[in-house]
Amino acid sequence: MRAVISRLGWAGTLSLLLILLMLLAALLAPWVSLFPDQGVGAPNIATKFLHPSVEHLLGTDHLGRDMVSRLIYGARVSLMSGLLIVGFALLIGLPVGLLAGYFGGWLDEGLMRLTDIFMAFPALLLAVLLAAAMGPGLLNSIVAVAVTWWPWYARMARAEVLSVRGQPYVEAAQLMGVGHGRIILRHILPTALRPLSVQAALDVGPALLTASALSFLGLGVLPPTADWGQMVDAGRKFFPERWWYSAAPGVAIFVLALAFSILGDSLRSKEGGRRNESA
Repeated sequence: MRAVISRLGWAGTLSLLLILLMLLAALLAPWVSLFPDQGVGAPNIATKFLHPSVEHLLGTDHLGRDMVSRLIYGARVSLMSGLLIVGFALLIGLPVGLLAGYFGGWLDEGLMRLTDIFMAFPALLLAVLLAAAMGPGLLNSIVAVAVTWWPWYARMARAEVLSVRGQPYVEAAQLMGVGHGRIILRHILPTALRPLSVQAALDVGPALLTASALSFLGLGVLPPTADWGQMVDAGRKFFPERWWYSAAPGVAIFVLALAFSILGDSLRSKEGGRRNESA
């Protein structure tokens, strides 16, 4: 624990613990939820719109479902969305940046112009258009957002490759006849992954927010699956009389996105310090 605190600081460590706690709750949702059947969407009309109480800490929704159980099950979708969006964006952007930076020439020019085309569109607007074209659903919303995010990783990866490509150990490997694929994977990729992993940690929060925005617009997960953005949208119809309906998932989105941002910022500060020491 002391090693983690020394690396991330108190704020980063607390953020990491909060993220791990939410992840653990999401994975163990059937066992930690007091009303697991309501968490997956089973209605109980007899208890609809109950105020927060000892039995229902955050009240119930318009179908009588316990809000805490819905939030725990909704954490599964939100965490999955944020992590998969960043993961898919890295899977697209990282190879593009590596190939463009390493080989240069016409390949670099063509890949970067393709990247510029995607970057010319507002990311959220393009994600909404793609999600609307593909239809609502978790996978469609994840793909729609990831398609708009990969250009940033491609640019970052290319910049890292350009800074490493001329290093003596890379030139020595080329002179020894080592294949391009092996040079990229063994000598260039590890260097490029460090700053990209830090940026990825910073991006999970905004990715989660964007996915929640699509769900709020009806372009994400379909009912009765629990989703925080969808819950905010459903609760706004009854606000402010039933304030807990929208407030609970809204606060959950804010806290989780903030935790990822603080964690990413702590990692970025550590990475910046490491680079300054090496320089």
